[in-house]
Amino acid sequence: MSHENPKQGRSKISALVLAAGSSQRMGRPKQLLPLGETTLLGHVLTTARQANVDEIVLVLGFAAEEIQQQIPTSGLKVVINQEYRRGMGTSLRMGLSATNLKTEGALVILADQPLVQAATLSRMIEYHHSHSPQIVIPLYKGFRGNPVLLDRSVFAELKNLNGDVGCRAIFGSHAEQICKLSVDDPGILLDVDTPDDFHKLEALPGAERTAAGLLPRVDLEEGANRADQSLPELVIVGRDAVAVALVRFGRMLRFRTTLVDPFLRLEELPEADRILHRLDFSLLPVNPDGSIVVASRGQFDEEALEHALLSQARYVGLMAGRSRCAELIGMLKKKGLPEENLNRLRAPAGLDIKAESAEEIALSIIGQIVSERRQSTTV
Repeated sequence: MSHENPKQGRSKISALVLAAGSSQRMGRPKQLLPLGETTLLGHVLTTARQANVDEIVLVLGFAAEEIQQQIPTSGLKVVINQEYRRGMGTSLRMGLSATNLKTEGALVILADQPLVQAATLSRMIEYHHSHSPQIVIPLYKGFRGNPVLLDRSVFAELKNLNGDVGCRAIFGSHAEQICKLSVDDPGILLDVDTPDDFHKLEALPGAERTAAGLLPRVDLEEGANRADQSLPELVIVGRDAVAVALVRFGRMLRFRTTLVDPFLRLEELPEADRILHRLDFSLLPVNPDGSIVVASRGQFDEEALEHALLSQARYVGLMAGRSRCAELIGMLKKKGLPEENLNRLRAPAGLDIKAESAEEIALSIIGQIVSERRQSTTV
């Protein structure tokens, strides 16, 4: 098969581009959103072509015919997933089954991440060749991103996936063979899920259309009117509705609040006292009376928990389902985290108040933090 990139043909690595989703939050096929002189998917395919891969497998589903009419597919293997409504697992399974029989691994690339650099893909491939891990995951400033490189030894396990699950479903059973590779590429963290995400990306000048253009210039943003230094610290990892509600409850209850996220700016959440843009709690004041809540919904859970449990924070809580909590605790045990540290973890976080809404979940967590602080002062 011919490719446009003269580098291709040496790596024995396939690029697997997953582009079958229905773009429900976008309201139209986001793969075809115009961005510069091409489209969102066009940017992703250009990056894949520039990287040192042997072949590119493009998995389509929703609006497959329309996408093929508008996207150049020369030199690609195109696979149509008729079961795309059942979730990412079906696309991953079909894409892996379509790879060359001699391929040694697959880079699983998401079609809504147009700013990942080709150099990042090639660096992941080089690391796989030199160290032979089963899974390579890129990190930027401590935050986990995509794409993920999978060794052929895990293909069979992944081909059994069904429903709306991705590569992460097998990470727990391969903890000792996962490499987290630091890269200088914020594009690994940026995906385009909503119209607002796209408008921010679209607003960048063409010459500056890189993820760096969306990043704050400092690792730690602090408000002009800093809260009382004697107040207890509340650190929240994540930026969804629960995380925002926790910031607001924390402010009402006189905590110094810090939200941890790579892209969110303080001006977007002025209720917070700080925004930390690097997953490194050593940049914050040491406070044994502090609390850390990991509410990143799978995106940065493991890394954030490891940092939190090695800190001096009195309370560490994880917002996740029970099976996910058990999986993460098992992974942390395998990494040798001391039992006394793990005993500080509240997983799932929160009091049992039958919470359903984001505000109720946040209330259950802040209630547990306040309750445990009161108990510690009366002992």
